[in-house]
Amino acid sequence: MIYEIAEKAKKAVENDCDDYEIYIDSKKLIELDSEKDKLNFAKEEIKQGLAIRVIKDSKIGFAYTSNFEKITETGLKAIENTKLNKEDENYAFSEVEKVSDVKNVYDKKFDDLNLDESIELLKDVIAMAADSGCEVTGSGFDAESKKSLILNSNGVSIENEDTSFGLSLSVTLQKEGKISTAYNTQNSRFFDLNGEKLANEVCNLAKSSIDTKPVETGDYDVVLDYYAAIGLLRTFISAFDGENVRRGRSILKDKIGSQIANPTLSIVDNPLLEKGLKSVKCDGEGSVSQKTDLITDGVLNSFLYDIYTANKQNTKTTSNGFRPSYLTAPIIAPSNLEFKFSEMKDLSEIDKGVLTTSVLGAHTANPISGDFSVEANNAFKIENGELTDPINKAMISGNIFEIMKKVEGLNSEIKQYGPFIIPKLLAHDLRVVGQ
Repeated sequence: MIYEIAEKAKKAVENDCDDYEIYIDSKKLIELDSEKDKLNFAKEEIKQGLAIRVIKDSKIGFAYTSNFEKITETGLKAIENTKLNKEDENYAFSEVEKVSDVKNVYDKKFDDLNLDESIELLKDVIAMAADSGCEVTGSGFDAESKKSLILNSNGVSIENEDTSFGLSLSVTLQKEGKISTAYNTQNSRFFDLNGEKLANEVCNLAKSSIDTKPVETGDYDVVLDYYAAIGLLRTFISAFDGENVRRGRSILKDKIGSQIANPTLSIVDNPLLEKGLKSVKCDGEGSVSQKTDLITDGVLNSFLYDIYTANKQNTKTTSNGFRPSYLTAPIIAPSNLEFKFSEMKDLSEIDKGVLTTSVLGAHTANPISGDFSVEANNAFKIENGELTDPINKAMISGNIFEIMKKVEGLNSEIKQYGPFIIPKLLAHDLRVVGQ
């Protein structure tokens, strides 16, 4: 059926434009949410839609619809919308290239998963948290199966199919008038989520955070747990966006070949990673997936590009023009970002420091300078290589680009959250202000 829809869209535009691109996606979703310990939202649905981009007289037009009875009208609208844009010779669509397969991104268990089974899973997680003495403030479960097709007038025709599963839990703990909170998630391409592990991790974090002590203001080695790390790394990675580079909004502009990170660190954007949460055969423009070495041994090698931005910069796309759905045109975004350290530190090597599980306010970091000031959440003192007292509210400030010049990986499990595949990170000489 998906090819029949694409063929109809092709016929609607092929004679009235210079080039066309057709994108179709279909999603089957299961979503659950609880308010406190009571399930308050559950749905199972199918979302599908069609997007058409056309180039006519060096102008680009875009239109979409979720009504497959209006394919012809959508095609005509895309052509009409070219009149709203200026001529630009840099507009282009992907060319035919050899497509590499991606492994283990689809779990057949999704085909048999139903709403009742999903509800029971979430109820079990809530019950396990409650049995541990924690008050559940919220939880959620989602499962998705997605199928997409992109084809264009250059002969590109690529189909992607994948699944994803997610589980989240947040809790509050009260003890002798003191309150602590904790939150965590699990995400996987497969239905292999471990609700018991999640409940135990979150509740144990809340319990260990309850009896806080003040921390003395000073400069510390700071261990950034996964959520804390990715909160700050988003600012760092935004500097690799080719559009930000082109517009002078990246501090890394003109630094290709320069040492910008610890020589022990290499970063690879890898959309072909087995089981990767962002692994695909091609991006949202039909450019076949490829690995991109962003940083090698601390040296900046490349930025991330879609076709248009690459053409503007007289380079080639890195296949990073992704679409959240058919509702949007492609935007530059990373796939699976592998942070690889050739050497790792151990917690036992830190004499005096701070570990923060997450940070509040990372979105306020200056995207160009990299300066930030955030509130540490579920933070702990590190003394003589061991975690000791939980910390009262504390502010942590620094500069993410300066951090990355000396950042080290901490011996810990490698996890993926969103595009980031990281260990816990060790940042040096950050200002911690006790409260």
